[in-house]
Amino acid sequence: MGAELRIIPVTGIGEITPGSDLGVIIYTALRNQGLTLVDGDILVVTQKIVSKAEGRLISLEEVTPSAFARTIAHETGKDPRLVEVILRETRRLVRMDRGVLICETHHGFICANAGVDESNLADQHQVSLLPRDPDHSAHLLREQLVHLASADESQPLPEAERPQRLAIVITDTWGRPWRNGQVNMAIGVAGLAPIRDYRGEPDAYGRELRVSAIAVADELAAAAELVMGKTAGIPVALIRGYSYRPAVDGVKPLLRDAASDLFR
Repeated sequence: MGAELRIIPVTGIGEITPGSDLGVIIYTALRNQGLTLVDGDILVVTQKIVSKAEGRLISLEEVTPSAFARTIAHETGKDPRLVEVILRETRRLVRMDRGVLICETHHGFICANAGVDESNLADQHQVSLLPRDPDHSAHLLREQLVHLASADESQPLPEAERPQRLAIVITDTWGRPWRNGQVNMAIGVAGLAPIRDYRGEPDAYGRELRVSAIAVADELAAAAELVMGKTAGIPVALIRGYSYRPAVDGVKPLLRDAASDLFR
């Protein structure tokens, strides 16, 4: 903690299409920048390229909206086909007001439009969906990148520097209650504990901390967005220097359960 961090945009990713080998593409882009993955690195990857690679795209021209979708579309001013896709990705409709649909997805995320997104797609009739299992997507990407780095004979690393402690954070951009503006948040995590829990530890004056549990995966996601941007075409960032706790928890510790949610 307190160490200097580096956040490096990974350029040259190019257009991702269904079936693209995302691990190879990211590793090649890193190497083309002269970057070699080392132990403790974190890669932050936008949901959009993961969804594209996994074929989580749907053409609105192929969607037939239900009567319920048409009713909501009339009330919100949205395309009824888009509303139909949103409803398919929704476990529970949390709030509908002023043209905004706040949904709980089948993953348990609460976000606008169930994560269905029209931006950054070449086909104007397409929308992207969230990955079916973002934690699994992060895990597979982590395993592939660890293998590629370990097998790269062009850049042999000492055993201590080989990236066994590599972490992946898959992100999406969401709004927040009570504050304007959107931030990147973690929707899939592999290799690191998404929360740094300080409860039970003393503060600087010796008092026991009772509620401090910092969502480090979300903070890493938000920090990475500063070099990625929404229009720069940079969907991956490398974070180096943050000391994290390796874990296999995935993103679930970040999701507040109904029993402790005062607003549900």
